[in-house]
Amino acid sequence: MDVKIKMALISVSEKRGVIDFAKKLSEMGVKIISTGGTANKLGEAGVSVVGIESVTGFPEMMDGRVKTLHPKIHGALLGLRDKSEHKAAMKKHGIEPIDLVCVNLYPFEATIAKPDCTLEEAIENIDIGGPSMIRSAAKNHKFVTVVTDSGQYERVINEMKANKGAVSEELRSDFARVAFGMTASYDAAIAKYLNGKAGVKFPEKVTIAVRKERELRYGENSHQSAAFYKLPASGETSISSAGIAEVETAISFNNLLDSNAAFELVKEFTEPAAVVVKHLNPCGCAVDDDICEAYRKAYEGDVVSAFGGIIALNREVDAKLAQTIMESYGKFGKAKGASGFFAEVIIAPEFEQQAIDIIRTLKSWGNRVRLMKTGAIDRARIDCGEFDVRCVIGGLLLQQRDLAGWEPEVLKYPTKAKPTKEQLEDLRVAWLVAKHTKSNTIVLVKDRKILGTGAGQMNRVESGLIAYRHAGDQAKGCVLASDAFFPFPDNIENAAAAGVACIVQPGGSNKDDEVIAAADKHGIAMVFTGKRHFKH
Repeated sequence: MDVKIKMALISVSEKRGVIDFAKKLSEMGVKIISTGGTANKLGEAGVSVVGIESVTGFPEMMDGRVKTLHPKIHGALLGLRDKSEHKAAMKKHGIEPIDLVCVNLYPFEATIAKPDCTLEEAIENIDIGGPSMIRSAAKNHKFVTVVTDSGQYERVINEMKANKGAVSEELRSDFARVAFGMTASYDAAIAKYLNGKAGVKFPEKVTIAVRKERELRYGENSHQSAAFYKLPASGETSISSAGIAEVETAISFNNLLDSNAAFELVKEFTEPAAVVVKHLNPCGCAVDDDICEAYRKAYEGDVVSAFGGIIALNREVDAKLAQTIMESYGKFGKAKGASGFFAEVIIAPEFEQQAIDIIRTLKSWGNRVRLMKTGAIDRARIDCGEFDVRCVIGGLLLQQRDLAGWEPEVLKYPTKAKPTKEQLEDLRVAWLVAKHTKSNTIVLVKDRKILGTGAGQMNRVESGLIAYRHAGDQAKGCVLASDAFFPFPDNIENAAAAGVACIVQPGGSNKDDEVIAAADKHGIAMVFTGKRHFKH
């Protein structure tokens, strides 16, 4: 059933496009009711408006807290036009039906994002009348059109022009669906803020409000559909804040997961760092005073696994770095058994235009790689209140994010041998890489570069054997990181046989004494962190 728009109520905080929208409605004979600042804005633009107080018979009061909360507004929205009792009540009380509501809400999330936002300011930016009108109109979408976003204006006007001032049932139903999602998201943001202010980590009820950013080609496998959603209020530098320069093949579910894994690891380092990730695990990671050298070392860590991986960098990609990346196979890979090099994504804070041109002109894969630009990494804006969410069938597991890093002040040195300054630097790199690698994991590092990784094995011994095999003779004199404690000294015996010189691990095993004794027997320095980094 089409419904002709005869009267509209417009009250918006975000006024982009609203003047043009109101003018077009007015030109089609629509009577426009408006409030406060919106009414002034429309009036200044020459749009004829009726003030809300003329409809309700009451002035706006209490600093604008009360203006639309009135039976003449909500009766006009909720009244069923095909029910005689409702029509009689509207006639008796002089209620003229409102056919369209155009409302967006006070900018609560933008307000609380300000560093100096006070609780009082946040409370005053909780919209009451707006959500009430949206819900009333959406409930009665059989007769009322509810417009909550400037992106909807054109569709309304086009339908009205094509249907003699009327809009379709399909449009009203679609906009109502969007409206309820909007109010739910708005309330979720308020609840999250107030829970944070109250220091409540895990509230009685949690609504995680996200906004669809894009549909993806498919999920982990081609028979699974997928989409990418963002937390609208997150101010943290991340893949969600990144702009994506895509190519013909759109970015995928797996690309985004791997890009997140790579970028979260490279964010751990303040000095120039590069990471190469494959299937959520870092197959290459290196730190250096020069970003090109850091990339070269990271790529050399495992040139075979790097094929089809994700490159993450914590510095701008300039022409020199782009050329280094493009020449990776020819310079570093050929002698190491690589079959050619292709990256799915390069993610970095910035890209020089010349760097983009260099990447795009490489015939073999330059036109296929997606470039993700995150903006400058601001480590002061880590969102400590964001949940790490895992899904189980029928529920969710929520936990705090693992934000523990390298903490020199709490390290313990239980062995006779102590690490050198250089070894401590390598231990730091190895520990941070282990944090971002699937358990059970063993990571080998020398000269701030991954030599070998054993990831995701069912026992720690097997993880070590994989790492030693990959590192080969390079393992002599390297450091080792284990994401959790060693339950038996067999891991130390294997490390000694491979030539490991220094180990970092959480400690805390019932057999710590035996593990320490094994390290002392082989002259291996060991460091306890007191924290583990399981990553399931």
